Amino acid sequence: MSKSFWVYIYLSASVLLLSCGEPRVPVDTIITANKIYICNEAFDVAEAIAIKDSKIVAFGSQSDINYTYSSENIQDYVGVIYPGFIDAHSHFYGYGNTLNKVDLRETTSLENVIDKTVEFAQNSNEYWITGRGWDQTNWEQKGTISNLRLSIFFPDRPVFIKRIDGHAGLANAKALELAGITPATQIDGGTIAVKNGQLTGLITDNAMALVDNIIPPPSRASEIQALLKAQENCFKAGLTTVTDAGLNLSTILLIDSLQQSGDLTIRIYAMANPNEENFTYFEKNGEISTNRLQVSSIKIYADGALGSRGARLKQPYCDHGNNTGIWVTSPNQIDSLCQRIDALDFQANTHCIGDSANRLVLDIYGNYLKDKNDKRWRIEHAQVVTPVDRELFTRYSILPSVQPTHATSDMNWANNRLCMDRMQGAYAYKSLLALNGYLPLGTDFPVEEIYPLHTFHAAVYRQDKHMKPLGGFLPEESLSTKQALLGMTRWAAKANRMEDRIGSLAIGKLADYVVLDRDIVYEKYMLKTGILKTVIADQ
Repeated sequence: MSKSFWVYIYLSASVLLLSCGEPRVPVDTIITANKIYICNEAFDVAEAIAIKDSKIVAFGSQSDINYTYSSENIQDYVGVIYPGFIDAHSHFYGYGNTLNKVDLRETTSLENVIDKTVEFAQNSNEYWITGRGWDQTNWEQKGTISNLRLSIFFPDRPVFIKRIDGHAGLANAKALELAGITPATQIDGGTIAVKNGQLTGLITDNAMALVDNIIPPPSRASEIQALLKAQENCFKAGLTTVTDAGLNLSTILLIDSLQQSGDLTIRIYAMANPNEENFTYFEKNGEISTNRLQVSSIKIYADGALGSRGARLKQPYCDHGNNTGIWVTSPNQIDSLCQRIDALDFQANTHCIGDSANRLVLDIYGNYLKDKNDKRWRIEHAQVVTPVDRELFTRYSILPSVQPTHATSDMNWANNRLCMDRMQGAYAYKSLLALNGYLPLGTDFPVEEIYPLHTFHAAVYRQDKHMKPLGGFLPEESLSTKQALLGMTRWAAKANRMEDRIGSLAIGKLADYVVLDRDIVYEKYMLKTGILKTVIADQ
């Protein structure tokens, strides 16, 4: 008998079985794709998903889903589906604000920085000119950073432009005057550069607050516009959830109100700044936990950044004399803050770049955590950790939260700061993952670019967006493609105490997903990958 005869018999039997079986269960939506990564414990891969009331009710092959479920809304994608990407460490609100400021990324010299600032100011009606993004380590000509030309171009208009990491800034003479900064000004946890008895305009870390505090705050309309602009760009990048690493109460409550009204639909894990207003509010009201907003952590800054030599090191910087960096927050104050955080049953999430800062905070955490636990206290960045200190992460169940593109941004100069013999403990993502079995990944945008696909690429291939260096930077610390994907989905959700809602496409989770035009788990050049659609469940 012919092959077509047997095909006819098979199809007829299938129709008969369907007609005799139980009626199919109606659902709101069925989505299908070439491949769907569930990112659950088993790392299942499916072809179809059934969704009811914004939640996953089943996943499996197309035939299985279509046999059991029916829907009038079937979304058939030619591409690969992943859980919505989560950025485990960013500055979402701050990023939105930068979209209305001069963008100094990719500048190649101090002159280039000033030229871009002048060009921006010509089209700005604001009295204060602010911006961010310069990075002297990428300049073609190295030398002293000075505000001389900036003050000439802007004699009566204050200017304050920050380094890409936000831990250093250049202020013109007018801004310094308005802030009351003189060559004699001193401040704990920050520096004010003076040369030949004159201010150079370069200030770092806590000293920056002297200028920041006199810049008029944005209007409520500007804040809302910043949040909505940031959300739009995040969706384009495939992000459905972002972590905002340090917010004041007014911004947290604004975000909550915009989410409740439906204007802001992106999900946000917000770390509260360690100020008295935040502590008072959360000590009275407890955490905020909705399907769109999670606030159950306090952000602490232990030290500064490696690029501006503010990271606190055990030994002096190799390229800067006896300098070992700074404490942005004193050790005693860090301990006091952790005591209050522990009493709140919040997460303590502390910025630690240098090996000295990491060791000190690990020890302080240990005093409160005692042994293994599920409190999920975090070290944000964990950028330089002495290998012998790593076991403290495991002993106290402390989570390192890392940003892989920091490694590929810093790789051309990091060894100048640390010397080669200390690089073994730097940007060690594979080693950090082994400590607790999961590792949340983020970008720290706007310090880095917003794109999670860049995070994935840097984590796996240890290369920048130009595919350099050949073979990767410290390639022994690379993550697998599966680990990198989990780091920006399920593991990020767990680190954010949101894993009961998002992070995978498992049954019972909210149907947040992103559709790409290729399989990044198996195809290397994912930086060329197209983001076809980003979907956030209605809840």
